[in-house]
Amino acid sequence: MSVTVRDDLVLSHSVEEVEVSAPFDAVDIETWLKTLPDKEYQRCAPGDHKAAGYTVDDDGTPMSINVEMIGSGLVIQHYRYEVAGPHYCKMVSISDVLTPNGWTNVQVIWELRMEQIDGDRLRYTNTVTSRPTEEMIKFTEEHGGTFEQAAAARQEASGAHNKRETPRFAASIVRAATAA
Repeated sequence: MSVTVRDDLVLSHSVEEVEVSAPFDAVDIETWLKTLPDKEYQRCAPGDHKAAGYTVDDDGTPMSINVEMIGSGLVIQHYRYEVAGPHYCKMVSISDVLTPNGWTNVQVIWELRMEQIDGDRLRYTNTVTSRPTEEMIKFTEEHGGTFEQAAAARQEASGAHNKRETPRFAASIVRAATAA
């Protein structure tokens, strides 16, 4: 099934940053994502994060599967690694969303970045951008809503979710970097 993403529209965009302390060269976001235990993922957003796992797509592309609540939607993320490295990962998903009105989908771009400020002083940035699909726009209109209403609700929910998970993701990445 082909999915048409509306690259001209933004459903939500959230950027959160947190400063942490760790040896920069020990940080490896790619490895952290590929080895993130399910329970650790859940601890990064208690109540919202339901499950996480690592797999590959049919073509062998590494993937992270994340199941989470964002607002009133149960979101199943099928993140494909577009860029994967120790200090920056960019993941892109056509995500299934179970809303109170049924299933639809959206595109989600998740970017994780660790930058060195000075010595062991680091900045972790968690960026989440969602774009609607044609299916999502049609689904929203069929249920009496508008794109603008959906975008406002998603922005509020995604922004609040990102605020909760970012400091916990950063702490988890630091724990992984300093373990051993």
